[in-house]
Amino acid sequence: MTAERPMIFDFRAAQTSRRRAQRIGGDRFLDQTALDGLCDRLAAVTRRFDHGLWIGETLPPAIQAFAREWSVRDFDQHEVLNSDGGPFDLAVSLYSLQTINDLPGALIQLRRALKPDGLFLAALFGGETLRELRESFGVAETEISGGISPRVSPFADVRDMGALLQRAGFALPVADVERLQVRYRDFGSLVRDLRAHGHSNVLAARQRHFLDRRVLSALIAHYAAQHTRDGKLNATFETIYLTGWAPHQSQQQPLKPGSAKSRLSDALGTVERKL
Repeated sequence: MTAERPMIFDFRAAQTSRRRAQRIGGDRFLDQTALDGLCDRLAAVTRRFDHGLWIGETLPPAIQAFAREWSVRDFDQHEVLNSDGGPFDLAVSLYSLQTINDLPGALIQLRRALKPDGLFLAALFGGETLRELRESFGVAETEISGGISPRVSPFADVRDMGALLQRAGFALPVADVERLQVRYRDFGSLVRDLRAHGHSNVLAARQRHFLDRRVLSALIAHYAAQHTRDGKLNATFETIYLTGWAPHQSQQQPLKPGSAKSRLSDALGTVERKL
């Protein structure tokens, strides 16, 4: 990570949040849903992988069958990937890139850790995630405090993520998205779920004191008034799945401009006219 890049996430706070989630040991349904999505995408790949790289802490049993052997590695506090044991022909991440400040740099490191024609697959939260919570925080803090403070992590747009894959040098990049609507009986249930998943506020610029009770009351009131259905609170979670391949000469290559041997107008049965 370059020194000039702003610090969006607090590395130590992210570690603390993950350790607390492990102690809580709740139903991490978001992780399971995204893991199922990763497995579905891996199952659609016909080749067999020899050496896989799991970016994170613990390799899920559901992933093990997709490679003959695995190495479990992660980024350190300087956002440098420990790629000992590489190169790899498969690299998989389940939300472990979510609090990386230099995501383009992390993607470049992952591409370099792969063998030519190696596959990278990741799940990250997308831009619609917790939109109800972000809106309610904004309304409540503006009403009570006259301004907005960093409360919910920023999430990327699916089109931006596809462009980041290309920027990192991945071939055949694909970014697709799935949305999940979750309903909660009260606001406290949503907060407990976020903590159980390790998704508390770890922004470097976050407020270090407890939330003002007046802001909390206004937040809950706005959330209940604007995002309730059949007496339950709605929460949106959006997962972006990233797929990219380390470049190799055997892969499909785009044709050079002007190399087409037939006209589009002939295929469409229309008359071509110059502008």
